[in-house]
Amino acid sequence: MQFSKTAVLAVVANTVLAQRPSNISICDYYTTALLKDNTADNQATLLALVVNTVVIGNYTQPNVGVSVPGILAPGTYDGADVNLLPYFTGELASSNRGGDHGVSVNFLDDGGAEPLKNNKPANTENSSQYFLITHLYQFFGSLLGCSKQGMPGFDAYSGHASMYEVHKFMALDPTELGYFITQVGLAASSFGVADSDVQAVGTALTSLFDERCAPPTTVIPSQGAQLQAICIDDTCPLAAEATCASYEPVVEPSPVSSSASATPTASSTSLYPTAIPTAGAGTSGVGLAAIAGGIGAFFW
Repeated sequence: MQFSKTAVLAVVANTVLAQRPSNISICDYYTTALLKDNTADNQATLLALVVNTVVIGNYTQPNVGVSVPGILAPGTYDGADVNLLPYFTGELASSNRGGDHGVSVNFLDDGGAEPLKNNKPANTENSSQYFLITHLYQFFGSLLGCSKQGMPGFDAYSGHASMYEVHKFMALDPTELGYFITQVGLAASSFGVADSDVQAVGTALTSLFDERCAPPTTVIPSQGAQLQAICIDDTCPLAAEATCASYEPVVEPSPVSSSASATPTASSTSLYPTAIPTAGAGTSGVGLAAIAGGIGAFFW
């Protein structure tokens, strides 16, 4: 999947802050507002731009001036240091490939940041990086209500139904998931998404993934209700209707020795700026994890 530089500049140059009508999904509204035509190709373009920014931080110019470090950059959340990069480089045995413990997988094995800067998921279509990034496009496309998804130009989500199963060997805590959600909000804001919609996105992600022992919930309609909690550490907030018996005991990811660890490619070793602006890396001004509201507003 590749998008022209002209399309990228059109997105960032035509940012909007108008109120979104309640009967139009976030995806459909901003595809039309930023790319004019609400087509499957344009929806895929929008999701690639936002997701790539979530992963590696700001890479499009111009933008509206919102600093986005990206989830691969070290930062802070609620005063705690956060570093998600080892989950992506294979430094931790944190990927679920079946069995009772995690394994090491390098998800930056196909160009690292460079293809993302060119609005692609990876250099080829046969890598862990391509699998991860394209599934992020598809998953967030469904979450944001992209009405054209599944048509030629933007594939429907075909990945795992349970985000708990995908992430359970990461044993994420509230600061790690909070940092991830904050980067999603900052990325959306950097393209001119209205504050109310950024807040709706944060509310949805928090409600779906940030509550320990949450009961089965439907995220992808065709996949039905599944266990979705990603924050499973004992310090994560307990869901109101907790079903802890449905979840397995937490297995902490173990470090992988340097000789056995999956080594990032040369272009993936400089994935983020050497200096991260404090305001961008922290949560001040965003506070997505504290936003209240109904999850229904996120979809429509």
